[in-house]
Amino acid sequence: MLVHHKDKGGYDMKKGIFSSRFLLVLCLGLAVSLSLGAKKAKKEPEPLLKESILDGLRWRCIGPSNMGGRIDDFAVVESNPKIIYAGTASGGVWKTTNNGVTWEPIFDDQITSTIGDVTVAPSNPGIIWVGTGEPNNRQSSSWGDGIYKSTDGGGTWKNMGLRDTHHIGRIVIHPTNPDIVYVAALGHLWGPNKERGLFRTMDGGKTWSNTKFIDENTGFVDVALDHENPNVLYVAAYQRRRRGWGFNGGGPGSGLYKTTDGGETWARLTNGLPSGNTG
Repeated sequence: MLVHHKDKGGYDMKKGIFSSRFLLVLCLGLAVSLSLGAKKAKKEPEPLLKESILDGLRWRCIGPSNMGGRIDDFAVVESNPKIIYAGTASGGVWKTTNNGVTWEPIFDDQITSTIGDVTVAPSNPGIIWVGTGEPNNRQSSSWGDGIYKSTDGGGTWKNMGLRDTHHIGRIVIHPTNPDIVYVAALGHLWGPNKERGLFRTMDGGKTWSNTKFIDENTGFVDVALDHENPNVLYVAAYQRRRRGWGFNGGGPGSGLYKTTDGGETWARLTNGLPSGNTG
């Protein structure tokens, strides 16, 4: 680039070059300006669901509205999620086939109406298991008379035993074999008894075996099954006792256990978990 310099003797043309640093700054400024312009010109993608729509959503009760107390559990049919079963503390079992628009009581003919758990067989949605006796520790918790089974989607029921467990916390069913069922039974709330533990049937409820019993004061409140490997289960033991003047909600019998052979053997899990009286 040529630069003209004027002095007293007239014009003297001298050859010069702008500073390379100045040129670099100029180029960078131009690049940044073009980049910002392109970003402004590019339209931001619209969200799939506008936040204003979510702000307008509110939780609402879908029933059942006269089930006689709190709801302890519900189960959804995976192959048809419009079908839902709800187990209540003192109002039996209810069923909806239309996403909760209407509900129908389906357990009123049984001698008990207190429900602890309701479960649908993953491989056969017509098979429903119901554990009676809510597992909550309230002074108003009612006890049940064992476990029930339906093979027609709740149309009819049959008591399958475990009558003296009184309170059933959870039922899990083998993912491909509906005859294999595990039941977490808490036992009596107001006193000791032997019919409590982690029960298993291999023949659809005709016979039961207690795969894990701790003592007459400790039962099981929950059980989870690994659907990738149904021989792996985790169970939660819970020592509790309700009295007229108070409540004992824990003890040395409480804890977590694991089996890798379908309940033949159990190992207590302690790594990283609290010790002593738990509940």
